[in-house]
Amino acid sequence: MGTPLGDFIRAKRDSMQPDVLGLPDRGRRRSPGLRRSDVAARAGVSVEYLTRIEQGRDRNPSPAVVNALADALSLDPSERNHLRYLANIAGGACAPPGRPAPPRRDIRPSVLETLRLLEPGIAVVTNRVGDILAHTRGYELLMSGTGLLDADQPNLTRYVFTDPGARTFFADWDAVADEQAFDLWHAPSIHNFEWLTDELTPIAGPDFTQRLNRHHVVPRRGVLRLNHPSGHELRLHRETLELSTDAQQLVVFLPADEATAQSIEQLRRPAHLRAVQ
Repeated sequence: MGTPLGDFIRAKRDSMQPDVLGLPDRGRRRSPGLRRSDVAARAGVSVEYLTRIEQGRDRNPSPAVVNALADALSLDPSERNHLRYLANIAGGACAPPGRPAPPRRDIRPSVLETLRLLEPGIAVVTNRVGDILAHTRGYELLMSGTGLLDADQPNLTRYVFTDPGARTFFADWDAVADEQAFDLWHAPSIHNFEWLTDELTPIAGPDFTQRLNRHHVVPRRGVLRLNHPSGHELRLHRETLELSTDAQQLVVFLPADEATAQSIEQLRRPAHLRAVQ
């Protein structure tokens, strides 16, 4: 059985062409990308050792080996960080038997006070598995009519992959889906990660599992484009503040253009919404 570390290395190897690294083209192959021998030689390790890592039979490569593999695959900074993260969890303990416990949902009072100070702006507190933990009235207004906040315990990742309306609401659904799948790898613990994937995998289908397994390291999040149910087309910047001690994030949404700012003001006028925490 493989590991996320081995899967990521293999996926990167398969996605690269020899000429990108200045290697000779050795003719047709049964599979795309770089040969193991090419990567092993560039990293200064044996082919047999690289095979063990990719197949999950060696789960504890040293930091030097991890860095050498990052160099061999010409990983960018985001990919290097992800490779190191996967190496750190590769040899970690497995989750306890039985169904994993869901992640914590409590929020520090000072974080809730910060949200109150951000009113009437658009802001939300989430964790890495996508739970909507608290939000401003502005966020409730933004999500009105989408179905995201209708659940007793709203979860953005579940909404993106299982609610048909999400594909209309998010103009760039594929990019948003990539973001949500990638964030799961940085959930606060393997137990929390397994809790959501155990729940999502049976109902979300290949759109979810393929993204999760290919470890697509998303670029810096760009403008979020929304097709609001009211008919407004919105473009929003996202500023994310990491609440590292809580394994949570505070995300603030700001209009990316004047048209969006005016549309949000129009949405606010008839709204009489209560804050939900």
